[in-house]
Amino acid sequence: MNWDDTTDTPAEERLVGSVADREDQAVEAALRPKDLGEFIGQEKVREQLDLVLRAARARGATADHVLLSGAPGLGKTTLSMIIAAEMGAPIRITSGPAIQHAGDLAAILSSLQEGEVLFLDEIHRMSRPAEEMLYMAMEDFRVDVIVGKGPGATAIPLELPPFTLVGATTRAGLLPPPLRDRFGFTAHMEFYEPAELQRVVHRSAHLLDVEIDTAGAAEIAGRSRGTPRIANRLLRRVRDYAQVKADGVITKEISAAALAVYEVDARGLDRLDRAVLEALLKLFGGGPVGLSTLAVAVGEERETVEEVAEPFLVREGLLARTPRGRVATPAAWAHLGLTPPRAAGTGNGQQDLFGA
Repeated sequence: MNWDDTTDTPAEERLVGSVADREDQAVEAALRPKDLGEFIGQEKVREQLDLVLRAARARGATADHVLLSGAPGLGKTTLSMIIAAEMGAPIRITSGPAIQHAGDLAAILSSLQEGEVLFLDEIHRMSRPAEEMLYMAMEDFRVDVIVGKGPGATAIPLELPPFTLVGATTRAGLLPPPLRDRFGFTAHMEFYEPAELQRVVHRSAHLLDVEIDTAGAAEIAGRSRGTPRIANRLLRRVRDYAQVKADGVITKEISAAALAVYEVDARGLDRLDRAVLEALLKLFGGGPVGLSTLAVAVGEERETVEEVAEPFLVREGLLARTPRGRVATPAAWAHLGLTPPRAAGTGNGQQDLFGA
């Protein structure tokens, strides 16, 4: 999913956007748990990964290659750092878009130390030549470096020390099967439950030296879209509000008032989300309506509505994608406090002209 766009409301500028900006990256570095015991949520993934790492340590071997998939902000980078820490190994961090040529990957692989963890973010965006080189590196711990061009080109085999590749992707379906099959352990990161996010908020508040009560943490967690990164971002904005408008203590009332200022409602919808729903309900009677028409109605690019707003609205059961267009659900009418027209329940968005 491409989270970048050129509209006035790009994903990375939204308070509830899941893409990390520079401030997020700096704060996340301070808030990241250092081991699996500190990591909150993803119980199955943690249990399975703990077994993989403990077994590798017992054998005195490097851990199997690990593939982590899931939406942005769920902790893939954090888990990669925990893997390195649990194995007592250094970590090298890069990303798929940064590796555009096989030579780029060869330079990174040839400089790895034995047992080192290579974290490759957005691995599905790596170039095809580099991807094919990675097959051999993962399986046989060697690469063939091509010297020269044309008929006179020769392949020089380069042996690599054993290493652990941790790949992260938001779109696992784009990975070719030969690459997926070379990972010894694959995990899918799920969205967090409110209770888990509440624990995340409490932990982050403690590390940020912010006083917060249980109800205040629950209010922030409930508006965080199941994503720790968003929960931490909302916590920082609520902290600012509490320091300026109150006594610095975050309560449920302070959290609600602060997030009302930032236009994040009780369900985690922001201005863009509500604009899409209001246009769909008020202008088009709940739909169906085409995506381009809906985008024009809210004054946004088609890609912004489809890739930035719609995924969360669909996940929340507020909007449905159908062959005839976008359709609002009964939950959308209820959330905005509007009464659906009599024919809205049929999904055709048209009034009965004959009153039957």
